[in-house]
Amino acid sequence: MYDKVEAALEKVRPFLKADGGDVELVEVTDEGFAMVRLQGACKGCPMSQKTLRSVVERTLLKEIPELKGVESVD
Repeated sequence: MYDKVEAALEKVRPFLKADGGDVELVEVTDEGFAMVRLQGACKGCPMSQKTLRSVVERTLLKEIPELKGVESVD
């Protein structure tokens, strides 16, 4: 599952990098959650949670239906 999530994140990265940010996959839990860390400009952005939900999570859940959700870690 880790490789599937990483491949799906490659579809999100150009959007994030356009604004100076990025996303790192920390782990995929046994419960089916992708734990990610926003980086660069995304890390401190006030819109980071919206970006996490509307871009990262939406894309990952569309690409990987068995994934339960996405959570941000520091």
